Amino acid sequence: MGGIAPLAFGRRTFVLGAAAASLVASAPRALAAPVRDPFTLGVASGDPTPDGMVLWTRLAPDPLAADGLGGMPGRTVPVGWEIAEDEAFARVVQRGVADAVPDSAHTVHVEATGLAPGREYFYRFRAAGALSPAGRTRTAPAPGTLGALTTCVASCADYPVGWFTAYRRLAEDEPGLVLHLGDYQYEYATPEGSVRPVAGPETTALSGYRQRHAQYKTDPDLQAAHAVAPWLVVWDDHEVVDNWAGRATEPGFPERRIAAFRAYYEHMPLRRTSVPRGIDMQLYRRIGWGALATFHLMDTRQYRSDQACGDGMRVGCTARLDPSRSLPGVAQEAWLRAGLRSSGARWDVLGQQVFFAERARASDGAYAMDGWDGYAPSRDRVLAGFADVRNAVVLTGDVHTHWANELVRGDRVVGTELVSSSITSGADGDAAGDHPDLRRNPHLRFRSNRRGYVRARYAADGVTADFRVVDAVTTPGAPVRTAASFVIPDRDPGLHPA
Repeated sequence: MGGIAPLAFGRRTFVLGAAAASLVASAPRALAAPVRDPFTLGVASGDPTPDGMVLWTRLAPDPLAADGLGGMPGRTVPVGWEIAEDEAFARVVQRGVADAVPDSAHTVHVEATGLAPGREYFYRFRAAGALSPAGRTRTAPAPGTLGALTTCVASCADYPVGWFTAYRRLAEDEPGLVLHLGDYQYEYATPEGSVRPVAGPETTALSGYRQRHAQYKTDPDLQAAHAVAPWLVVWDDHEVVDNWAGRATEPGFPERRIAAFRAYYEHMPLRRTSVPRGIDMQLYRRIGWGALATFHLMDTRQYRSDQACGDGMRVGCTARLDPSRSLPGVAQEAWLRAGLRSSGARWDVLGQQVFFAERARASDGAYAMDGWDGYAPSRDRVLAGFADVRNAVVLTGDVHTHWANELVRGDRVVGTELVSSSITSGADGDAAGDHPDLRRNPHLRFRSNRRGYVRARYAADGVTADFRVVDAVTTPGAPVRTAASFVIPDRDPGLHPA
């Protein structure tokens, strides 16, 4: 596979300039020259703090190698990295070398520190005489800062189902931060009638998960989305297997879970605090953004109470009303409540996976048990915690459709939920906006069955949320449009048409 050109993002282009040639010339060389481009998977950054962030890449000259090792030799390779204040890398502020080791599939996680708060930076890597594409990232603002922030929220990207056009359009919107709420990759083999194939059978072992992650990251639209801004990532279920919380007792599942967790960490810009430990991985965490926002990133798959109601539609399941059951688990629920009490941010934002608002699905009172409806008291405890914060916004993925919901406790609206549609899952969808669930649940204010993402601008006086859609993913290159926009004013959790 050939080299990857610098990526363009709307008005901006990451210009490598003359400095690139000298950087390549001085790059660490641990592979015999000449070599194929080892940076076929692009670059990424994530989890920003006021003085740094995580920088990520992986060396993989043969990204679809069946053994999951990307065509790399079985030895450690030094990888140079640098951070600059400008796109041309004329003002480099930090440099270093990290070891890419075979045991982690030659991935690199650099936890940069010592940078200025609230600043845009550019970064890149070099190894074996090759230079990576450049990425743009930023540090979180200093404590007390209330400057505005534009985010994009995405989920559910099934590679064979369609083209990742929505990722490209997201990159062109140039957000300051991207939140990915799960189903970053899907475990299935190529289904009949697919737009494009995935390599290998269904992922069950480490080699397969590594190969699948690598194939996703060869997609230029996904690479563009990673390179435009730092990401905050959490998983849903398909990073392991569909609805895996209910499959934990299946033979061989612990080994599959260990492999999936390991591959997920290897391919995401996560800190060392999230390194998997056997069948466990600490993914829920908190990211502060000055005084403007606190992002509470949740894991709603790993710690669920028993699946007493199952994962489908249920009528009158009494287990859903059992106060001892918890969707995020008792410890994570307590962590969230403590974080809400101590936040002090203008906006407290929960990044999580499954439908949060109550949604009666039929006149007979059926509920979908895979979301918070299956754990109603657990949801009520979270809603009670919203009394401790100034403004609460829940971000959701999983259901492959856009929704804008008001969150009601008793007779009061106490928060809002912005549900992002999928990148591809569900294929092109349709233009129908009306839906029986909207009529049965008046607090559900908007729905769209097109693919896309949510763009939200957080400011001191309010949030503006734009539901961005592309009309086709089964053909590449569709334009993006805004299907609906809502404003959430400060101290007023209702949804107001923009």
